[in-house]
Amino acid sequence: MNISGKREHLAYFFGDIIVFVFSLWLALSLRHFSLPEREFFLKHLAPFAFLFAAWVFVFFVAGLYEKQTAISKKKMPGRVAKAQAVNGIIGVFFFYLSPYFDITPKTNLLIYLLVSSILVILWRLAVMRFFRMGKKQSGIILSSGPEFKEIARELRENKKYNIKEAFLFNLEEAGLEEEIKKKVSRGASFIVVDFQNEKARMFIPRLYDLFFSGVVFIDIQRVYEDLFEKVPLSAVGEHWLLNNFYLRKRGYDFAKRVADIVISLPLAVLSLIFYPFVFLAVKIEDGGPLFVKQERIGQGRIKIRIAKFRSMKDSDGGIWLKEKDERITRVGKFLRKSRIDELPQLWSVVRGDISLIGPRPDIGGLRDKLAKEIPYYEVRDIVRPGLSGWAQIKQENPPQSVEETKERLMYDFYYIKNRSLIIDLKIVLRTIQIIASRTGA
Repeated sequence: MNISGKREHLAYFFGDIIVFVFSLWLALSLRHFSLPEREFFLKHLAPFAFLFAAWVFVFFVAGLYEKQTAISKKKMPGRVAKAQAVNGIIGVFFFYLSPYFDITPKTNLLIYLLVSSILVILWRLAVMRFFRMGKKQSGIILSSGPEFKEIARELRENKKYNIKEAFLFNLEEAGLEEEIKKKVSRGASFIVVDFQNEKARMFIPRLYDLFFSGVVFIDIQRVYEDLFEKVPLSAVGEHWLLNNFYLRKRGYDFAKRVADIVISLPLAVLSLIFYPFVFLAVKIEDGGPLFVKQERIGQGRIKIRIAKFRSMKDSDGGIWLKEKDERITRVGKFLRKSRIDELPQLWSVVRGDISLIGPRPDIGGLRDKLAKEIPYYEVRDIVRPGLSGWAQIKQENPPQSVEETKERLMYDFYYIKNRSLIIDLKIVLRTIQIIASRTGA
């Protein structure tokens, strides 16, 4: 059972690069009505290689390597077209502003963009079809926790996973052993089970003979994380914490801190350009102060103070916002939507109070309330908070209730457990895409 689909994503990545190169060869052939000679082709390939790297980056930002893209057959052509439009602009600027190359393709670039767009779309549709052609599997989900229905629904409804049927069995049911063996005899090839559940651990020995039938047993927690990219709160306990937080990622932490300084310092300086305009907009609307400073909780439960451009008539004080909250000013709506209100926090990144990437820091009073209502909530303070995080790119809106905060915490735990520079880069690219879409770019 292919849960993660990582091979599919790698196929898209390397396939796109091959298509980019082949499209160049084909575009030159169409332009000159003959096959291009080796030296002529390489003369064009050298500068285009730089563009290929930039264009793959654009594909990342456009979400063309995201998990959802693999199942969005209808949306994929539109995403490719938009990404290629951006790539065309990059190509024009690259060739006409760079003095290092002898070629300034006009017709060639236009033909190339048309050819590559068509081939990328056809290539990706072929990959989708290929990964759907495998034999459909049937499986069993064995649990008594709240996640097993969610997993079964996802496996049944999402054709990406090539699942014919997912049978649900609750550990509380009677006659469970015989029913499971009947399903296996009729083709069920895997069993998803909660190995942390005491009842499951007592029951599994009665199914040992299924190992010799080729049945694969999979931990439900791993499946859940692969499917939804978050950690179920029911899995979080002392055993889970000890298994996942005993190892400090010192090399990663050092590299991330260096990256924070190198990236945030020049951005913080450049952001000063916005300050006079925001100041005028805020003053014209209500004459209030430009900044609002809030006490928040940093890494290791240390209290920190961060500044934002004021977007409300007064500080929210940790009170959740309501729909169409009247405390938000007209200017503030734009500042929040574009995330310009968070530009002053870049100086907090430079100081080391927060990072560019990490769980969002809680306001002190609200955090204390949430810690009392949600078990293990304070674990999110084990890492440095950030401007943007895994939860921010996964949840459409900031949490405004305890239940929505639990959802955010599930994403935060996933990030804390799996944090790496690759995931941080993914968050950066996805954040850029979200901001661009909100501002109409």
